[in-house]
Amino acid sequence: MCLIALAWDVHPRFDLVLAANRDEFLDRPAAALHRWPEGIVAGRDLRAGGTWCGFTDAGRLAMLTNVRRPGAVLPDAPSRGEIVPQWLLGDADAAGFCDALGAARHNPFNLLAADLVRGEFFWTGTDHPAPHALRPGVHGLSNAALDTPWPKTVQLKHDLAQALQRHDDVDPLIDALLLALSDRTPAPDAALPSTGVPLEVERYLSSVFIAMPHYATRCSTVLVRERESRRLVAVELTHGPAPFRTRVELPRWPAEPAVRVAGTVQALL
Repeated sequence: MCLIALAWDVHPRFDLVLAANRDEFLDRPAAALHRWPEGIVAGRDLRAGGTWCGFTDAGRLAMLTNVRRPGAVLPDAPSRGEIVPQWLLGDADAAGFCDALGAARHNPFNLLAADLVRGEFFWTGTDHPAPHALRPGVHGLSNAALDTPWPKTVQLKHDLAQALQRHDDVDPLIDALLLALSDRTPAPDAALPSTGVPLEVERYLSSVFIAMPHYATRCSTVLVRERESRRLVAVELTHGPAPFRTRVELPRWPAEPAVRVAGTVQALL
């Protein structure tokens, strides 16, 4: 992902709402949202094998953005997309995962991750390798630190908050957020961050939805969980010459009540 807005524990009906865009080079092959053989539900980078956002039936969720720092990119670093499956398929808690991750091995990144069985939701990354607990609220993440007020991050957080005020049903909420994620309005020059890329590129990258000749928003994802029923609905809109939607629903997420004991998952009887 390159832009994420999420509402965590702020709405009476929906305790988790996520709206995100994945921006990537157009020639990088990818598969749309689907269930992997390993049990992950996510899109997939078909070049390196990882992903930018995914979840599992067991209540683990992760999403990743790169940090825009052109001078710090190492061509031989491992793919950042491998970090998301490592969290999703692991059983470590946040502190143990971050200790073992070795964030410095990767090119600069941010990771938002959750384990809803343990009740953990945290942010970590290159510049903050320890897990930082995510507090209830509306948060935004792009290619800088969490809640850095870049114009598109502020705009998407605003649109998410407005959508939650206007919609109490899942499908209208999803439609409103997909519309917000399609916004191609560039920020004024005076509001642009300075991230080491040319001004013309900074302008292109300042909108919620990016449309450049070789680099663009490839897909938009909305995820909604209902607080009482724990029903999860995830919708991905894949952009391109023939756009299409993929929808995944879990009637309860996590799928079964569970408690983790000494690194294992045991169902509650």
